[in-house]
Amino acid sequence: MNTPQHFQPYAPSPYSYTPNPTSAATISLDEEVKLSNTPQQRELNESLAEIYSIIVALDFLEKAFVRDSITQDEYTPTCLRLLGQYKIILKNPTVSSAFGSLEDFKKTYDIDYPAATERLKIGVPATFEQPVHSTSGPVLNQQVYSAKAAAQATQSFITFLDALRLGWTAKDQLHPLLSDVITAVNAVTTQEFEGRAKIVHWLIHLNQMKAEEEISETDKRQLLFDIEQAYNVFFRDLK
Repeated sequence: MNTPQHFQPYAPSPYSYTPNPTSAATISLDEEVKLSNTPQQRELNESLAEIYSIIVALDFLEKAFVRDSITQDEYTPTCLRLLGQYKIILKNPTVSSAFGSLEDFKKTYDIDYPAATERLKIGVPATFEQPVHSTSGPVLNQQVYSAKAAAQATQSFITFLDALRLGWTAKDQLHPLLSDVITAVNAVTTQEFEGRAKIVHWLIHLNQMKAEEEISETDKRQLLFDIEQAYNVFFRDLK
């Protein structure tokens, strides 16, 4: 007569977990797990969580744009908004200190998101780096651009150049004004023109500085020269 076999409910493995009755008895499943003990800690955690969500959203946006899942008219303002939110959150010294650098943050939370990483390092949308041609948008050298948009672009150039001449040299002073320049230029033309590359170059340079950092006197003179040249070419081609 065969002895009945007793089967275990699951196959044992070296990695099977055996609960510890002593530890389990001290844990209440009804008790809320607190991630922070003070309002300051809670606010910091919420800010870091916001940064995390921005990185995820930005990576998704970049991939969607590359795959033509969204138009440039949808991509550009969304990208600008995410980049702006990222910068605003990091203006808080406490958040900035806990964040460290982008690479530190990615390592701490074990994330990658290469498309978002590249966009955050550059600091401007892909449409600012290389203009995306559009059949429906205005085209430089053809009298179809908006006079209002052209006037706004001209004013943005003048405002930025005046700021430099008045001695503004900090990243948090110059980067927003130069961003306004490229945004206004893109509202006038989707075509490449001599000088756009210089604007983008300086945007990237400023973006990689800390908010309180200032450009050197040498960089200031070169920046003034490059943007004046870009403005002259832009204004000439509007005629």
